[in-house]
Amino acid sequence: MKKSVEDAIYVCLIIVAIILSQHMNVVVSGSMEPTFYRGDIVLVQKADFFGIHEFNPENLHKGDIIVYRASWFPEPVIHRIIYVGVTKDGEKFYITKGDNNPAPDPLPVYPSQVVSKVIEFNDKPVYIPKIGYITLWLKGM
Repeated sequence: MKKSVEDAIYVCLIIVAIILSQHMNVVVSGSMEPTFYRGDIVLVQKADFFGIHEFNPENLHKGDIIVYRASWFPEPVIHRIIYVGVTKDGEKFYITKGDNNPAPDPLPVYPSQVVSKVIEFNDKPVYIPKIGYITLWLKGM
């Protein structure tokens, strides 16, 4: 009996670790300084987490920090929405920019590209400083 309880606890811990790891993104550049820095880990909500929609990418606002798949960069980009617009065809889009960048990102971001949204608490993004350096080192970044 004791062994089965230990096994159940072990399985639960593994499941919790997997869920938590899917809700973290490592910052790979200094484009969002001073909000967060290279090597910080941001906590995120997922647009689609195994069929669970933790937020709707169509309902984002100016000031939200998102993670999206860019066609102009090989890794997911973590930048702030600075403008929300609608095309002539009625399709919503976002203009994004890194807080430390002099200009907006080169292309608009459509809701279908948005993977995650950075979680905020008291209007401040939730992140863990510097822990992501291990991941960056392992990936050779």
